[in-house]
Amino acid sequence: MKRIIILLALTAIFALFAVPALAQTKECTEEFKSAIYGKWWDNRQKDQPAAYEAAKEYLAVCTTDDQYTAALKKFKAAYEAATADVTNKKQFDEAYKNKNYAEQMRLGKAVLATEPDNAAVYIVMGLAGLSDPNLLNESAQYARKAIELIQAGKPVTPLFTSKDQALAWMNWDIARATLKSAPADAIPYLLKTAKLESDLKKDPRVYLDLAAAYNDGPQAKLTEEYKSKVGPNNTETPESKLVLENLNQVIDRQIDALARATALADAANKPGFLGELTKLYEYRNKSKAGVNELVANVLSKPLPEPPTPLTSLPTPPAPTAPAAASQPPGSTGVTQPGTTGSTKPATNTGSATGTGNGAAKPVATPTPGKKPRTNYRRP
Repeated sequence: MKRIIILLALTAIFALFAVPALAQTKECTEEFKSAIYGKWWDNRQKDQPAAYEAAKEYLAVCTTDDQYTAALKKFKAAYEAATADVTNKKQFDEAYKNKNYAEQMRLGKAVLATEPDNAAVYIVMGLAGLSDPNLLNESAQYARKAIELIQAGKPVTPLFTSKDQALAWMNWDIARATLKSAPADAIPYLLKTAKLESDLKKDPRVYLDLAAAYNDGPQAKLTEEYKSKVGPNNTETPESKLVLENLNQVIDRQIDALARATALADAANKPGFLGELTKLYEYRNKSKAGVNELVANVLSKPLPEPPTPLTSLPTPPAPTAPAAASQPPGSTGVTQPGTTGSTKPATNTGSATGTGNGAAKPVATPTPGKKPRTNYRRP
């Protein structure tokens, strides 16, 4: 009996709390409409947060369209869009400061939905891939758009102090995204990066990427082509010689890039870079002589463009005829020892570069041997 009395008492208490709750349920009466719409009207310009709350309240209670709902819905949508944009920008700035690259990409897309020409947002999204390789392919798309906007005159401050700085970093992002899938296509972007006046111009990583692009792109392709052009028993053919000439041009560009990386490297990385350079330099030149001089002077030289493909073998220089021996006046030949004025034509008795009949001996054309394995470590 005591338990029943307690249950009845609790039921009475719950009923007392339920009465005010039911009393607070709002109805879409004319009085409610007039009051809430008036609240919105009075605040729509001077206090938009209060106007927004009034619009939300009205539309939540009065679900049937009337003469007020169109204006309230329009205001509510515009207010939410505007405040969302402000919120997205604030969060995007926080993600940039905190180096949260994934959030930079996510929030950047939201900002660009309302500001499609915001160059600063495109630049930040382009930079994200250089710090997070998982974002590299996606960020390269935004780097391309950033380049387009920068070249059209959009400002690059405060992210960068100059147009060249911004363009260099955007080009490097595209190059890095292209390096593995299409290394030959990365070369023009790397050359642009290195030639623009920015801090990247003296960054050894750019030149390591350039050397890798030459190695994995045109050099690898030409090496395979050379193998298909040589004759039986690895004998040279005119076609293989032509490929070899083009291959050597590419290797020379690769050597130049490695030399620049070595010249710009810090003390910890320089020995390793120099070792890679020396192996390739010796393969190409059959000697190590000159590699240190190359490193010492390479930065004073212009960065070479990709080689123009050769379509025919270079014409060898015409052989120079040996100078005639000086003879006494009236002499018509070489006086032989032990004779009394008799003469005979001079003859070629053979030499290291002759065949005994005056014809030049052809020099063997070098063939690609096993190239040193490249292992470029980026600092």
